[in-house]
Amino acid sequence: MDYLVTGNAGFIGYHTTRKLLERGNSVVGVDMVNDYYDVGIKEARLKQLDEVSAKTGSNYHHARINFADRAALEAVFKEHKPRKVINLAAQAGVRYSLENPHAYVESNIIGFTNLLECCRYGEVEHLAYASTSSVYGANTNMPFSEHHGVNHPIQFYAATKRANELMAHSYSHLFRMPTTGLRFFTVYGPWGRPDMALFLFTRKILAGEPIPVFNNGNHTRDFTYVSDIAEGVVRITDNPAAPNPDWDAANPDPATSNAPFRIFNIGNNTPVKLMTYIGALQDALGKKAEIDFLPLQDGDVPDTYADVSELMAAVDYKPATPVETGVANFVDWYRSYYNV
Repeated sequence: MDYLVTGNAGFIGYHTTRKLLERGNSVVGVDMVNDYYDVGIKEARLKQLDEVSAKTGSNYHHARINFADRAALEAVFKEHKPRKVINLAAQAGVRYSLENPHAYVESNIIGFTNLLECCRYGEVEHLAYASTSSVYGANTNMPFSEHHGVNHPIQFYAATKRANELMAHSYSHLFRMPTTGLRFFTVYGPWGRPDMALFLFTRKILAGEPIPVFNNGNHTRDFTYVSDIAEGVVRITDNPAAPNPDWDAANPDPATSNAPFRIFNIGNNTPVKLMTYIGALQDALGKKAEIDFLPLQDGDVPDTYADVSELMAAVDYKPATPVETGVANFVDWYRSYYNV
């Protein structure tokens, strides 16, 4: 196979896999389709991928396994021999990590370790993996740059993602295995996760229920449209990480290495006030929201803002979909999917 994509039944994984199939690539997807949120939407995404594969004639296979199951993952690698791997499987959710940290250990630590080993012995050309803007944690120096230190995560989810970056670097150093970490910034759009704000807000506004707005609406987010994220993921995956010839061990750069290792932000580079985002949703729905203003939640980062200059330099690309367009596209999808 050209690519192995973990988490292909998930939000970003679905869009990334679809992009690969539409351009004719062969793909094996790995996803156990757990019940963290509505399994129905995951099954619907998988059905869509089957239809895209049939329409394009692309070679596609889905392996319904837990990648924390080492033997099962090894069998998939042995059978399909992927050239490149995109890891988008993870236990997601900032707030859920306060309730069930063990789920994050199983997926984000054990599963990722298994994947590293399979990539090592499978001699893959490149491993690209999802990280998160949450790794910037207590840092308030914005825009967030990959060259900033990120050693102060403020919730366990971010800590596991930072651990992924460090684990990947060790494999790049020891085995010269190209790895690239991708820090996503507040992804939204069609086929999104039902536990995310845009989905929750839409459902509640249409039902005439108040929406909970934390930090009294003072959040600023670098909202990034999911198709833009998928485009960035594919472009980076197709450009394997290489050692930085100018890397200085006396002044180490967190974003690069003397090993084939890189870190990139993928964000819209345009921070938007949460209330502006909600305004775009109200316009798309044609209905005003009743708002319940609440204090900042534990683990929440007040503001995010991505510096994407390194992404632009590497693959000549930056996300650019305005929230008005992206939110309207989501609402169109939501109305169609739920027939409302």
